[in-house]
Amino acid sequence: MTQVVTFQELDCNNGKKIAVATLNSPRSLNALSGEMIDLLYPQLKHWQTQSDIVAVFLQGDGDKAFCAGGDIVQMYKDMQSNIGEFSPGIEEYFTKEYQLDYFIHTFNKPFIIWGNGIVMGGGLGLMVGGSHRVVTENSRIAMPEISIGLYPDVGGSYFLNRMPENCGLFLGLTGASINAADAKYCNLANYFAENSRKEALITQLIKLDWQESNEANHESISNLLKTVEQDSISKLPEAKLVEHKALIAQVTDFDNLNDIVTSIVSAECDDKWFSRAQKSLKHGSALSASLAYQQLKSGESLSLADCFRMELNLSVKSGQFGEFVEGIRALLIDKDNTPKWRFDSVATVDKKVVEWFFESKWSSEQHPLVDL
Repeated sequence: MTQVVTFQELDCNNGKKIAVATLNSPRSLNALSGEMIDLLYPQLKHWQTQSDIVAVFLQGDGDKAFCAGGDIVQMYKDMQSNIGEFSPGIEEYFTKEYQLDYFIHTFNKPFIIWGNGIVMGGGLGLMVGGSHRVVTENSRIAMPEISIGLYPDVGGSYFLNRMPENCGLFLGLTGASINAADAKYCNLANYFAENSRKEALITQLIKLDWQESNEANHESISNLLKTVEQDSISKLPEAKLVEHKALIAQVTDFDNLNDIVTSIVSAECDDKWFSRAQKSLKHGSALSASLAYQQLKSGESLSLADCFRMELNLSVKSGQFGEFVEGIRALLIDKDNTPKWRFDSVATVDKKVVEWFFESKWSSEQHPLVDL
């Protein structure tokens, strides 16, 4: 069987090495499985301590996707065997996933992510932690959890809150898909490159004058990527978030979720991108929208580690409550696209249910992510 993550160490001109990890499941659009995490996490820990490794380059195999999200088909199987009950499989998966995401965020060497193609959900959780996050003309990025009865996790409580002008709230509620220019505007990526330039970039990385200083190496990579971006800039698509930022600010300028949702759904805009965002919110889970709204409010003052700890609790309870399993069923199992959501609208979502989601399952000392 083919290994679902492959690893290489490329020899550089001055005796140093660049570590390359490739998510190797193109048929699943490189969906992040538990097996992938089990391979990737210990290898990254090893590379961090390996003195001759100067940088990590993480990519997805194939041209369609970096990573289309978590392995939700396996999650469905785990939840099906524990409907209405706590699922150990769900806790194990999300615990390992968030440990990996946090480790990438805090990695002590340059960490380059090649975010070509589809980057959604769990894929975005991997990408946002990199020190050098590269998007291409093919990048299609989203946190579409509202469509499957989940909420924007993998650190969304942290990075959505750091986007300009309520873009994070809008993207979290609508699951809207964005492009490379949008990703740069809202701080999900920091460099743009034409996808065809990847191999040349790796060749140029090998030739860099690597130093013992991580800071100097960060700067060398940044300077190289700036040059690649300048050579690629004619391929950069138009930013939809920038085009609609005044409208997004207007429809999210309320102090309660019901008015925000009503304003987004009823806004008059003939742009197809905005219309798709409206449709996703209208047909998505009202409970997911309620969780996303409260999650962003709660996450405003939290550290990155505390955001992941809060999200693990939300994810485990999502595995227990039933909305998540129903969303996956409708989208990927039966494929009828008619999920039977628990609540008809955000106005009818039971506040006690939302409160239950945010009541921690563990004491702070017993939390599975206590050591982050």
